[in-house]
This record gives sequence, C-alpha cells and structure tokens, in this order.
Amino acid sequence: MAFKIAIFFTLAVFLNVGQGCETNQVDQLTARQGLDELLKEESYSSANNLWTTPYYYNYQPRTPLPGFANAYEGRTPMNRQQPNYFIKDEDSLPESRLFLGNIATNLIGSSLFNNRFSPANQFRPFANLLNRIPPNTANSRSAFDACTSPAGEAGICTMSSVCSLFAGRPSGSCSLSRVCCVNVVNGCGKTVTLNNTYWQSPATVSSPSNCALTIKLDAILAEQSFKPICQIRLDMVSFTTAPPVAGTCADTFQVGGATTMAPTICGVNSGQHMYLDVPSSGVTPSDVQLMFNFAAGAATRSWNIKIAMLPCGADYLAPPGCLQYFTSATGRVSSFNWQDSATAQQLNNQNYNICFRTELVSSQPATLACLSVCQVANGGDAFYITTPAPDVADRRPTVGVTPAARAAAFAATLSAVETSFLDSAGTRTAVCLYDFLFIAGGRDANGIEADRYCGNALNPAPLPFAAAGSAGALTGPALGGSATSIQVCTPVKPFKITYKTDGTEAAVAVSAPTASVIATADTGNTGFCLDFQQR
Repeated sequence: MAFKIAIFFTLAVFLNVGQGCETNQVDQLTARQGLDELLKEESYSSANNLWTTPYYYNYQPRTPLPGFANAYEGRTPMNRQQPNYFIKDEDSLPESRLFLGNIATNLIGSSLFNNRFSPANQFRPFANLLNRIPPNTANSRSAFDACTSPAGEAGICTMSSVCSLFAGRPSGSCSLSRVCCVNVVNGCGKTVTLNNTYWQSPATVSSPSNCALTIKLDAILAEQSFKPICQIRLDMVSFTTAPPVAGTCADTFQVGGATTMAPTICGVNSGQHMYLDVPSSGVTPSDVQLMFNFAAGAATRSWNIKIAMLPCGADYLAPPGCLQYFTSATGRVSSFNWQDSATAQQLNNQNYNICFRTELVSSQPATLACLSVCQVANGGDAFYITTPAPDVADRRPTVGVTPAARAAAFAATLSAVETSFLDSAGTRTAVCLYDFLFIAGGRDANGIEADRYCGNALNPAPLPFAAAGSAGALTGPALGGSATSIQVCTPVKPFKITYKTDGTEAAVAVSAPTASVIATADTGNTGFCLDFQQR
C-alpha cells in the first residue's frame, strides 16, 4: 500500500511541474485577467511575507522598546488592526510546491515513506524531495514586496511579466527570479493601485488647468489583498508650482478622500512628505484624490510624488493626527514652501502636527527633543512667523525715520512668545495668536519656558525692559524680544510640534468669534527651518 501511495505522489509532482510550464506560456492579457485568482489561491510563507518587511522602502526597523507599545509611538498601533487579516503561517512555501498542498507535503516529509526502509538500506527516495522541487514563483504571494532599484528608486518585487502588465520598468532584481519593478504614472486623470508608484507631471502643463490622480484602495484588488491599507505616505521627490502671493496660493495642491485634513500647499516643496490616514481598505474601500489646480499665468510647474501604501497594524505607521513623522534621532524639518531665499513666503491656512518618534540615545530612550534654527547661505530666514507689534512707547521721533517705521523695523527683528501683550497705553495686541509654532514645554538652557513661538527668532526669553543702546524698546514682557535664536528643548512626550497660520498676512481687526484681538500686518514671513536632535 505504501508503495502505491509513493507512486501516486511521484506522479503528482511531475503533474505539478508540468502545470507550471504551461502557466509560463500564458499571454500578458490572460495573465492580468487571472492575476487576482492566482494570488489569492496560492499559499505564502511567513518568511517571505511582504508585510513582515517595511512596505515603505526607506523605513529602518528596529526592536521595540519596553513601554513604547502605544498608538502614538507608532510601533504597535493596535487600534488600527483589523480582525482576521493575518495570513496563516501554516500555509508555508514548501507546502505550496505541490498542487495537493498541506496533505502531500506532510505525508512526504513524515516517516510514512522514509521509514519504510531499514537502517541498513541508505536509499531514501523522498528524503530531499521538497528541496528538489522549485517553488512556484509565478504564483508567489510575495509578488508585490517593496524593493529599491540600483538607482535608489522605490519599486515592487514581482515577475517581469507582471511588471510589463502594469507598464512598469524593471530595474534590478529580487529573490526568486523576480525583478524590482519601478512604476511611474505620467499625466492627469490616472488611477493608482500599486504601492511605491511615482506620479510625475506631464511634459507640458497648461494654465489655467487642473491635474488629478486617484489612489484606489480596496482589499479586493490582488495587489492590495494581502493586508488592508490604513495610511498613505506621499514623498515629494520634486515639487514646484507658482509661489504664493502674500501667503495665499494661486496654484494649489490639495488632498481629498483621506481622513487627514491636509493643508493646501504651493510653491517649492521638494523633499517634503505627508502621511494621510484612510479608512481600512479591508472594511471600507476608498478613493484618495491628489489634485493640482493651476491659475492663469506663466510659472514653473513640475512634480514627482512617490505614493507608498502602508498596511494596517504596521509598526512604522505615523501616529494618528500627524501629517509629518520623523523616525531618526537627528534631522531637519521645515514648513511647506520654506526656502533659503529672500523672496520665499510662508503659506496661509496651515494647521498640522509634526511628530517625532522617540529614539535611542546612548542605548536609552531619548528624554529631550531639541530644536534650533538651520543655517542659511542664500539670504533666507530660518525662522520668521508673524511680525511682532511695537509698543506705543517705541513710537518716539527719530531723525530721518518716522516713529512707526522705526518701531516696526525694530520689532520685526525680535522673537516673540505667548498669545498677546498689553502695551503701556493699555492696548492689547496679538502676538503668537494667529500664526505660531507650538512647542509644548519648550524651554532654553536656563529653564525659561514658553509654548508658543513666533517673531523673527526662536527664543522663549521675554524682554521686560527697554534695551539700552537699541534702536527702540519693547516694554510688554509677554511679547518676548530677543534678536538671537537659541536652542529650545522639550521633555514632553510624545515629541510633537504644531504649526498654524491664519488666512491673511494683512492686519487683523477684532471680529468675534474668529479674531478676538487686533494684530498688525505681517511683513516678510517665511515660516521655519529647524534642525532637531534627540537627547
């Protein structure tokens, strides 16, 4: 009986190999039509599961730390996990090598066959059978694993035929005879379903016009069927549109369909990124729209945006509510459209959180996140958010300069903190009320603390007296008043800063409930560029 069973499974092996040869002859159209069924039917090894490796190709994994298993730190966001989406480990790659699946493999690998021979007889016809049968790579569930091409581009590991079906470009190789497939979409009105896809501008962008791309998220799609998607990361490899006018965008880039309220941006944003929360694609399929609207007039308009789809439950998701997320101990963060240029302007109507994962410093979790202004070389201003108003006492006559102009020029050089100040004439004026950078628990080396920062320098220290020998004086202690930026550190975890601007650079009159305090007009605001370091 055992001999008959052995013959039966030997024939099954050859039949399976024969089927694999026939499959390779299927034309591309037929292969694409049957792609969903092939990927869903095949078992997959947890050792090669694309979800056990970072879906976003630049992510650097590391061992979670005790006490960090919470949603904000981004290591184990259990609130995003969906029930029953894990791929079962028992469906292993060796078992998928035979078309009879688990039963055949378990029988062949067990003593049913090999123990039929005495110890003196060293002949073991089935001892290494599984190692002799090549894996069915054509149907492997690893078909959409993330990869990086030799040129540094992000792609997906898949068969060359599948890469061709999606109009991808093979660049480099992956394991199991697959290629690293780089996917690029040019133009407008297209739909993206693949991870690590680049959306590039068309050769010519007319104006006025618009250009949109749809990111389709649905677990029923074969390329997204392995695990639901809960987040999208946009990396702006390059991004240039018309600059803002007084902070207001004429050209606009907007995001629709995500639960994240992404701000409208324009100008130069190369190197920036956004994390967009979306409903789990395994529960609620959704379409996310990326939309450019171009105003009339000549301007440089081009972009290259990488789209990464991040699975639910991954330990590299951005925490909820974080538009930007940094996962290194040091780096640089800047507001949208910040440039090292004398003509760059901050954008109106910004309101978003920038988050920093707590990193290891000297083998211990960091206890401080410190921020300092970055160095500029081309006339830019590394920190300029809102122009502080001068005190009425500063408006004394000066030869050759009007009191108002002299006072405003002096105030514009200073840092500012808090929301408003009461000047010596009894007038309350907004300071860091409408435009500000919020750093909870921010303080200098001397322990002087403030939460809201604006003005033309990053410094929490107020100036409660007239500055001897200066061109003027600010008497309101809540206003701040240092012309020197210093390092500001916060111990408040999770590390996070918030950037907010209102809808105008003009003077603000009292208008309840949106404007409770008057504010002077802003001049030359650029936003911020900060170097961060965890300690």
